[in-house]
Formats: sequence, structure tokens, C-alpha cells
Amino acid sequence: MKHLTSADKALCAVYAVVGLAALIGTQVVLVQYMTSEGGSLFDDVVANGAATFSLIDLLAVAVIALVFMIAEGRRLGMRFLWVYVVITFAVAISVSLPLFLIARQVHLAGERQAQPV
Repeated sequence: MKHLTSADKALCAVYAVVGLAALIGTQVVLVQYMTSEGGSLFDDVVANGAATFSLIDLLAVAVIALVFMIAEGRRLGMRFLWVYVVITFAVAISVSLPLFLIARQVHLAGERQAQPV
């Protein structure tokens, strides 16, 4: 982590704060939903037009983000890209994307340091 500039560190901190907030927020809501006597999760996400709109929008963002993470990760030679795919579907895209962006920033900083001056 010595190779991170102050700008890199600030960017990673923003990604980390957003990712942590997303993790806490999504999991709190999910636990509340699962412990309530609500209906089926799959029925509820398409219960009305607003819910269906949100689902379609989120799925489109998730697919585009996954394409970006895999393409960019391969281009940069990053390892363990499959982890971000798993986190996307097991937790949330709002968690996996910030984690990927942190790893990408660290990877890019390492490449900058490795380049001859």
C-alpha cells in the first residue's frame, strides 16, 4: 500500500465508505424483510410498476458493472475476478463494485510504481 498516492487513498476511502454503507444497509433491510411475515421476495420485487422498474434498472446496472469488472480486470491482469461475480449475486452489486474499484486502484498504483521513470 506504500505505492498509493494521497489521491489513490482518498478514492479508495470513498469507495470503502460507500461499499460499507451499502453492505450494512442492504443486509439490515434483507434481515428485516426475511424475519417479517411478508410475502415471497420474488413476488414482492415485481409487486407493482415501481418495484419492477427498480428491479429492471438494478439488473441492467449489475450486468453492465459485471461486464466492466471482468473486461477491465482482464485488461489489467487482475486476479480472482470471479469473487466479484459471486459477491454481486450473493450480497449486492453495491458492495462488489466498490470492492472491485478499490482493487483496481491498488493494482493501477502498483503498475505506476513498477514503470521505469
